[in-house]
This record gives sequence, structure tokens and C-alpha cells, in this order.
Amino acid sequence: MAGIKSLDELKALRDKHRESVLGRDTGDSENKIRITVGMATCGIASGARETINAIIDEVAKEHLMNVVVVQSGCLGYCYAEPTVEVRFPGKEAVLYGNIDAKRGRELVQRHIKNGEIQKDWIIEKTFNNI
Repeated sequence: MAGIKSLDELKALRDKHRESVLGRDTGDSENKIRITVGMATCGIASGARETINAIIDEVAKEHLMNVVVVQSGCLGYCYAEPTVEVRFPGKEAVLYGNIDAKRGRELVQRHIKNGEIQKDWIIEKTFNNI
């Protein structure tokens, strides 16, 4: 990947990604699948930036317009960073731990696209039917 050579290129890249992620977080976001990546210091130190970028890229690549990707502060599971919460409309959230960029892409394919909860990656479940 070529480096960014000017401030204008950097701003264009920022705007491109802002539209692809934040542009979909509209008033009807409660009807969308929500992927939240913990981006506190502990998460960033563990690779959460790469994780969120991989998830955003995979969502865009698959043209999943019913998905919103957001970041949050600390989710309280520093030992399991990077952490990713997946919430389908009307269902309880699933909290995954140790989600690096590769697993982030797999998560989009398996859980988001195919509905397959990755039980081995779960650090907390808030419902009994898993």
C-alpha cells in the first residue's frame, strides 16, 4: 500500500471511511446489526485498531448495509482484548474476546453473514440458548 503523501489525501481517506461506517448509523440503526469494538487504551494496545479496520473492510467488501460498526471505551475485559460485541436486533448481545484482525474478518463471515455464533470465542453471554 502506497503511503499518504499529503494532508488532502489523508482527509480524503478519513472521509471515505467515515461515510462507510458512520454514514450507516442513521435513525434506523436499532434495526441493524451492531458490531462494537472496545477501543480503550487496553484494546488499542492489544490490536483493536487493526481489528476494527478489518471488520469495517469485510463489512464493506460484503456490501452489508444492515450492519453498523462502532467503537466504545473499555468494556471491562482487559484480559481478553481486543473485545467485540455483536448485537442483532431483538436479540441479546454476544461478547467475543481475543478478536484480532483475522478473527474479525471470520466473525463477519461466520456470525454476521451465516448466523453461526462462535462459541469458543465468547467471553460473556447474556442469554441461555447458546
